[in-house]
Amino acid sequence: MSEQGPADTEGVRLQKVLANAGVASRRVAEDLIVAGRVRVNGETVTELGSRIHPETDLVDVDGTAIQLDQSKRYVMLNKPTGVVSTMADDRGRPDLRQYTKDWEERLYNVGRLDADTSGLLILTNDGALAHVLAHPSFGVTKVYIAKVEGRMTAQTIARLTRGIDLEDGPIRADKARLLDTSGETSLVELTLHSGRNRIVRRMLAEVGHPVRELVRRQFGPLHLGTLALGRTRELTTVERGALLTLARRGAEEAPPGEQENE
Repeated sequence: MSEQGPADTEGVRLQKVLANAGVASRRVAEDLIVAGRVRVNGETVTELGSRIHPETDLVDVDGTAIQLDQSKRYVMLNKPTGVVSTMADDRGRPDLRQYTKDWEERLYNVGRLDADTSGLLILTNDGALAHVLAHPSFGVTKVYIAKVEGRMTAQTIARLTRGIDLEDGPIRADKARLLDTSGETSLVELTLHSGRNRIVRRMLAEVGHPVRELVRRQFGPLHLGTLALGRTRELTTVERGALLTLARRGAEEAPPGEQENE
């Protein structure tokens, strides 16, 4: 919230900001404020006359971040295989530009999926959010479905969660479960927060089950759902709130590091 005195009239009334952000009508927004459910820069605000600066102040309602800057765009893509996670590939391979042409804003990908991996990728022009979410040390959970060679056993699933040693250090899945076995292949779900290079493929190869197909179904609070392969959609208000909340909580904790590349 602006550090101006009580008599200062700069900024915009908080209830108007909430209404403009689509949180609720101005009348309902006033009720939220009086009930102590609204915070500005981490401090609860209960006075209806409070003014804020939407460009710089951070607002949340019931602990969920509110998007005030309407110039920011948040898009989900179900990336097909064969597409590289860059806006311009120097080798002439299909890149992400074909999925951003419908938006006036210049969108960029948050992290990467390798060309042989499909699934959920976030496109945005919010550099601060992208910077935080792309750091492996921030610990954003990702969920993958892998079709692997061979018939995986419960013992192997337990090994993945117990931990294995790779050439760049030990690693373990946060969760792992066997979804199906059919013929000479298995379907396994892995949940990880690591962002190490091609970590899912390397883990499964290490336990004797090389990946044939790999798709990311979830990134933090976002789920791919029924979004068709090669299609995009803007995040819903609830999804944006969840993502911004996640980013804000770790903004000051995530040190520089490598971006993911699965």
